[in-house]
Amino acid sequence: MVCPAVCAAQSEETGKNKNEPGSLYALSACLVDADSGRILFEKEGDVRRANASTTKILTLIVTLENADLDETVTVSEYAARQPDVQLNICTGEEYRLRDLCYSLMLESHNDSAVAIAEHVGGSVEGFAKLMNEKAAQIGCTNSHFVTPNGLDAEDGEGFHGTTAEDLAHILCYCIEKSEKKDAFLEITGTPTYSFTDLSGKRSFTCNNHNVFLNMMEGALTGKTGFTGDAGYCYVGAVKQDDRTFVAALLGCGWPNNKTYKWSDMKKLMEFAFSNYHYMDIAEPDVRLETVCVKNGADPSFQLKPDMELQALMESRPVCVLKADWEKTEVIYDYPRSLNAPVQKGEILGQAEYYLEGECVDEIPVTAGKTVESRDFLWFFTFVWKRYRL
Repeated sequence: MVCPAVCAAQSEETGKNKNEPGSLYALSACLVDADSGRILFEKEGDVRRANASTTKILTLIVTLENADLDETVTVSEYAARQPDVQLNICTGEEYRLRDLCYSLMLESHNDSAVAIAEHVGGSVEGFAKLMNEKAAQIGCTNSHFVTPNGLDAEDGEGFHGTTAEDLAHILCYCIEKSEKKDAFLEITGTPTYSFTDLSGKRSFTCNNHNVFLNMMEGALTGKTGFTGDAGYCYVGAVKQDDRTFVAALLGCGWPNNKTYKWSDMKKLMEFAFSNYHYMDIAEPDVRLETVCVKNGADPSFQLKPDMELQALMESRPVCVLKADWEKTEVIYDYPRSLNAPVQKGEILGQAEYYLEGECVDEIPVTAGKTVESRDFLWFFTFVWKRYRL
């Protein structure tokens, strides 16, 4: 039996310091619920750092959304002389854009990245503009992209880099919200891909170097990265049953600590799946305040939320009070009086559900029954029914 005093002390302490995954190698880390975008854990998640080839997830989604993968790409001299890692394409050669996208993501080829950028954006600078516009559209306000391959670089607006929070949200967008999410997942999840240049003279085979795809059940996608400034980086997603989590790691070791990112990734994902589950936070039979109906056959009726609602919530230790754990709040917005007629099921307002101060969903509030107007036809029908009786 647990002593009440001990349990109360534990409740107070745990309420302030909720479950955490433990120490990480990464300088910056962020764990996100892919469905809602809610941050579940972060370590210096808002600090901008160099992020190396994890940049290529943004390069790919911008390409998918702005070009046809069957287009022909002609290799420029600038693209051909990019540093390792390279596909070793040559100036003047022609490739299908689709093939270069597999080279970009499976082998992380820097020359393919520049060839793609010049084709889609007209120049590396033009493509960087598209990248920054897309990041801003997603809501990533603390990132700045200069190169399509993630090589360390700087321009007049600052150094190439992002935060763990922004990087995680970019991948959430790629796999959940983008209209090209299926193509993104297909390319990044392919184990091996072979192709030739359009002349058929050169052939290539690309192998997927994202070993995390085989390290954890449900691993969906991800991208590694390394530069001298960035260190080892990784961003990836895992889906099991109805839950999908995204984690981003920046500065996760330098040579010879290449495996630190896998240790951190497994720790974050195991923490997520062990501690977060979908729970009901709204029920359809909730009775709200009575609404007055002016000139109605009935003077009042009650509204109700129109559906059940579940949210991803952290498991609570037995001795921790619910009020001390993840705080939920509902804010209702609906009229307290209105004019007849009203139809059953008519949407008259909304209920906003907040978890830890963040709005996780909105559901409609509807009329629980039909209320007719007390007009001439209603009075005539009423009198006629009474007379018949």
